[in-house]
Amino acid sequence: MSPFHFKVKYRLVELQQFSGLEASVYSVFLVNEGKTLFDKFIEENKAANLQELLSIVRRLKSIGNVTGAREQYFKLEEGKPGDLVCALYDEPEKYLRLYGIRHGKTLIILGGGGLKDVRAWQDDPKLTQEVKIMMQVSNDIDQRMQEGDIYFSDDYFNFEGELTFNDYDQE
Repeated sequence: MSPFHFKVKYRLVELQQFSGLEASVYSVFLVNEGKTLFDKFIEENKAANLQELLSIVRRLKSIGNVTGAREQYFKLEEGKPGDLVCALYDEPEKYLRLYGIRHGKTLIILGGGGLKDVRAWQDDPKLTQEVKIMMQVSNDIDQRMQEGDIYFSDDYFNFEGELTFNDYDQE
């Protein structure tokens, strides 16, 4: 069983509006809510943080179509060592953070996030929740990859296999 108790049925879905020739962009689709964690992030931040949100959206389009998921766009190692959880931000002096998982330069999975106005994400309950969700998603993907149920496409741009997760499957 996963250590973070993210007890929802979810699946990994590609976000076509961001994916392109340089990288594929996925998010975690919450089956019972009918939306992705990225959709929730947009809803939560569009009123108070519109300019930073638009900047992140532009960065995502650039990642998919122009630059790929370059390391300098992310704060790496936000979770546990090796889990690939990171924070995407457009400019270091900005405060809006979008947490996700970076699989090299060609594939990212978006979660949720929020304003980081504390020293570390662990100091904010909302950011802690968002990072821990992505840590669990990373753990779930890793487990499925070890079992051969999820694997990379030949070009490493996509996931293939069983992309729907139900917490009860993991117990």
